[in-house]
Amino acid sequence: MINSYRDSFNAQFSKKQYDLFLKELEKGWIEIPFRVAETPVFLPSSLKDQLIAAGAEIIALIKDENFKKLSEDSIPTQWNVPNENQHPHFLTFDFGICKDQSGRLIPKLIEMQGFPSLYGFQAHLAKTYQSVYDLPTELTPYFNGLNEQSYLDLLKEVIIGNHKPHEVALMDIDAPNQKTAIDFMITAKYLGIKVLSLSDIKKEGNRLYYHENGNKIHLKRIYNRLIFDEIGHNTSIFKDSFDPREALDIEWLTHPNWFYRISKYTMPFLKSDFVPQTHFLKDLKVLPEDLENYVLKPLFSFAGMGVIIDVEKKDIENISDPENWILQKKVNYEPVVQAPDGGIKVEIRLMYLWPEGKEPILCISLARLSRGKMIGVRYNKDFDWVGGTVGLMEK
Repeated sequence: MINSYRDSFNAQFSKKQYDLFLKELEKGWIEIPFRVAETPVFLPSSLKDQLIAAGAEIIALIKDENFKKLSEDSIPTQWNVPNENQHPHFLTFDFGICKDQSGRLIPKLIEMQGFPSLYGFQAHLAKTYQSVYDLPTELTPYFNGLNEQSYLDLLKEVIIGNHKPHEVALMDIDAPNQKTAIDFMITAKYLGIKVLSLSDIKKEGNRLYYHENGNKIHLKRIYNRLIFDEIGHNTSIFKDSFDPREALDIEWLTHPNWFYRISKYTMPFLKSDFVPQTHFLKDLKVLPEDLENYVLKPLFSFAGMGVIIDVEKKDIENISDPENWILQKKVNYEPVVQAPDGGIKVEIRLMYLWPEGKEPILCISLARLSRGKMIGVRYNKDFDWVGGTVGLMEK
């Protein structure tokens, strides 16, 4: 969206260079199962400033002394985990890039999570874009004056803390076979921590262990990438490992309850120019007459699953659990990223780290380009110039 960089990038772009970029991105790692876009997004300072302001408004609500009380009902009873801490260690806010009535770019909040994102991969992705495409050195993916080293130092401070790397593990239900496995691998290399599947972890008393080279290693901290929604009712998987809902001698990053507290559930409480009008379905006494301008979203789902875009009255009438749904004003993405054959819609994810005893720090972004009706990768399978990317800004 910075025209000078966009024009220069597009003029020099070739399919051969993109193929080289993908090869370099995967070099020494694994084949990436999701689509990575041909281009980074060049964020103008005016949009950057608005994104920062929008993020600050959301954080103000999260830091409010009443936030925990406000969000208490967000945590499903069957997934409430004990020993919750005072704040999450990660915050991610997704904004669709739109235009206001004056034709100026404006970010609109789509979703938010108190849960990690691709904190390792995004640094690697930005570095690869800059290297392969020989981008100007005045561009950076980092906010707040961070560079690659200071960012990784901060990531290490948050994830490892005062522990030794081997006492910390990134955990997912089946880590090697997740679509985000490349992020797991990169994070492990950056920080020296373990990557474990749930089944790799065993419990004795209230302590957790894993085995390596015949040795039993006491696990003290879990960098949690497991989403309970993926487990559903299949809680039997805990039988041969451990049940996260038990009282355990373990530190969580982020504690699983924050996944629910900071989520679609939080959006109806936000009143801002950067946040589309959002209602709990259970609280609506009268439905809007222009339902076609709204999106119906389940509170407890991920990756866009269950979302109804073209809402009709019968869709709402068929919902048996309105307490688990929100109705949100549609966000009209503007095709502001210029590909060689036209405009592309874009969503920007702001990614924060929140160290113990400090303030949340905006670090890096994740961007997604789309030509489809929805932004997610699965909705853009047959297009080019779409997929995951990163925002670059002038220093």
